Amino acid sequence: MSCRESLQAPIPTDEDRAQEELKCGPKHGGWITFPFIAGNMMGQGLAWNGVNSNLIVYLIQQFNVKSIDATQVANIVNGCTNLAPIAGAIIADSYFGCFSVITVATAVSMLGMLLLTLSATIRSLQPPACQPGSNACKSASSGQFAVLYAALALLAVGVGGTRFNSTTMGANQFHKAKDQNSYFNWFFFTMYVAFITGSTLIVYIDDNVSWGWGYGVCLAANAISLALILIGKRYYCKVEAKGSPFTRLLCVVLAAVGKRKVATPSGGEGYYHGNTQSAKTEYPQPTSSFSFFNHAAIKVEGDIDETGAVSKPWRLCTVEQVEDLKTLIRIFPIWSTSIFLSTPIAIQTNLTVLQALSMDRQLSPHFKVPAGTFITFSLLAAAIALPILDRFLYPSWQRLASHYPTPLQRVGLGHVLTIIAMTGFAVVESRRLNIVRSHHLEDVPGSVAHMSAFWLVPSLILVGVGESLHFPGQVEMYYQEFPVALRNTASAMVALLVGVGYYLSSAITDLVQRLTAWLPNDINNGRLDNVYWMLAVLGAFNFVYFLLCARIYKYQNATKEETELSSSV
Repeated sequence: MSCRESLQAPIPTDEDRAQEELKCGPKHGGWITFPFIAGNMMGQGLAWNGVNSNLIVYLIQQFNVKSIDATQVANIVNGCTNLAPIAGAIIADSYFGCFSVITVATAVSMLGMLLLTLSATIRSLQPPACQPGSNACKSASSGQFAVLYAALALLAVGVGGTRFNSTTMGANQFHKAKDQNSYFNWFFFTMYVAFITGSTLIVYIDDNVSWGWGYGVCLAANAISLALILIGKRYYCKVEAKGSPFTRLLCVVLAAVGKRKVATPSGGEGYYHGNTQSAKTEYPQPTSSFSFFNHAAIKVEGDIDETGAVSKPWRLCTVEQVEDLKTLIRIFPIWSTSIFLSTPIAIQTNLTVLQALSMDRQLSPHFKVPAGTFITFSLLAAAIALPILDRFLYPSWQRLASHYPTPLQRVGLGHVLTIIAMTGFAVVESRRLNIVRSHHLEDVPGSVAHMSAFWLVPSLILVGVGESLHFPGQVEMYYQEFPVALRNTASAMVALLVGVGYYLSSAITDLVQRLTAWLPNDINNGRLDNVYWMLAVLGAFNFVYFLLCARIYKYQNATKEETELSSSV
């Protein structure tokens, strides 16, 4: 589709989308598609989290990377894998649709897993082994790092094409808000189960069998996920791409600038609504907010030719296009608050591994819990909380308050739990450092404090329960509030904020290292507790910012969806 055709094409409305979905037929869509879509996500999630949850340990033990440097690499990798879904969503929205993008991305991910498995099994692709605590470790060569980073880059592409396109593809199989809401909760439940499996089974194999076998299992899971998405092809209800929606949004900005001096008409007849009657009925005239952009939809002489087509595509947009852009502007402040919610979680995720490495992880005389597995407690808490929230707490809320908890209410509760969790991490770390110093362990590189690492678990559980509230709440809100043509991108907005959060966490970590002595490579000589106190304070300020944004935000579509959902509970 050319730029001109894209701009002149009628914007799909909810009615158009519903009619398109009905063409799928009675045997397409619905819950029959869930095992294939969620199965693909589960295989991908297990493979990626099996790599990601133990990546810091892999870099330290197999590539002789220093501990804080390893956390920085992990932050960058996580940032990439959370920004990549935005590109995947745009490609799906604009050109190929969800199914094609998910299929190709799964295949690319499998290629990355194959390369990573080879890097873990072929000794020439790793630097010489190094004794723990030694200062004479030889770093990996540029070629060895190139193979490792190429594998991680391919995995990032795989995650980018699957994670949130799968979310949208699954939601597109349902017509009712109740089914979509349940789908989001169960999809996240499946994803967390996959992450838990990756953080336990794969990490155990890495630490107790070999890295090659651990990554080999990830490769097999990736292959199964590709088979599942292909097997379910005949059941999917597909929503075809309609061309780039971002071109239409850019048209609004350019047209508004070009017509900034044109007088605003007194009634709706002076605005352009396109060729569909439903668009004129839904948007008789632009809203008064951000009125500058209303100029983009004002009709002037020469904008429309004799056939009724737009003669100057970059000079005239529909009222619906204008309102779509306004929707994105209104939701941006809410979205920005979640960046600073993701940042503490990103920092904590990596630092928790370093804490666990410096604490007693012995579960029995013959079994020590791997450090990379501790993050599983937050994943497990989220996986358990999601069905409890979906089946018990949310319906109870609806009966007591006469309405279903809104997405913003759920996100707000997630903010609160995350702040409490950061405070808990600070208290535990303060206690650990007291033990280190009382036994003079700071003078012994790599020493382990005589304190159980399971003291980290309560705070990890709070992080997990918080995620079960704010992540599904955000995805649901963006899916409902974004323009229909941007729904893949809407779901991926969560990935974008997590990605930005990881990059910001890397910048904060680097800044803390430069300005303070809190984060040395041996955390026994630092003040990691101060880092957590800082995150708790920043989280509190961010929560106040969130409350202000939530107070002034007015739902566009979620209100009617929640009303429908409440009446069906």
